[in-house]
Amino acid sequence: MNEGSERTTATAEHLARDDRVDPATEGFVAHRNLLFTVAYEMLGSAADAEDVLQETWLRWTRVDLETVRNQRAFLVRITTREALTRLRTLRRRKESYVGPWLPEPLLTAPDVADDVELADSVSMAMMLVLETLAPTERAVFVLREVFDLGYDEIAAAVDKTPAAVRQIAHRARNRVAERRPRGDFSPARTRDVLDAFQRAVGTGDMQRLLDVLAPDVVLLTDGGGVVRAALAPVVGADRVTRVLGRLAIAASLRPVQVNGHPALIIGLDGEADSVLAVRVDDGLVTGLYAVRNPEKLARIDVETAMSR
Repeated sequence: MNEGSERTTATAEHLARDDRVDPATEGFVAHRNLLFTVAYEMLGSAADAEDVLQETWLRWTRVDLETVRNQRAFLVRITTREALTRLRTLRRRKESYVGPWLPEPLLTAPDVADDVELADSVSMAMMLVLETLAPTERAVFVLREVFDLGYDEIAAAVDKTPAAVRQIAHRARNRVAERRPRGDFSPARTRDVLDAFQRAVGTGDMQRLLDVLAPDVVLLTDGGGVVRAALAPVVGADRVTRVLGRLAIAASLRPVQVNGHPALIIGLDGEADSVLAVRVDDGLVTGLYAVRNPEKLARIDVETAMSR
């Protein structure tokens, strides 16, 4: 979170605790977790989501609230428009990103995992699926499928007609359905896989890890050109096992909830070195995601509140 975002959030939350709180602040704070979740699902970056919220707050303070019938819908509309503008800029930036790009991992509270639909929508695997959508498709899919907004509300947010939004939603659903995880993607199964990885590293018996990996498993490592990481996907159970074995040498492994699902923080010298998340299809690991870019790990020890 940048300093401007911190000041905006701190100011709003301070005023919300004051008896003299104004209606604009009260409305913004009441929906802040929702707005952050919308922005994060559209951008895959907590830092950029916080910047979007700052812009949303500034625009919200200039609105005549007497003309607003539904504050939640109005705030979501502002946030969506700001996020769309930023998403188009981010897409150009990602074209020159060094190596695989992965979403910024978020340490999430247990209640996020309890909301199955929310947890699924912010999982690392699903966030990568959303990356395949065009900006407007992504906005429409998130607002409709995750937050269950009506087509009229979405149309106002993305500057399209309700009929056009219906077509976009249908197209986005089909594209997501083709790529989303298949079969058992339960937190319990994910936890079993990570336990196997911990045991394998702890004993040096990497066969235990091989037993839960699909033959064509893919490992993506995001170093952002800042730290050492594979510049291309690592494919195949044997190759992935060797890379993970090197990654975890002399490391501490801490189980956490990341993006609503079990994950591991890999620590070196008392600092978070990587966050490891997995994708499970039909009982086997088909995807592993190791985020090593220090900029994306800046807030990994701070629990993030999310809501729908």
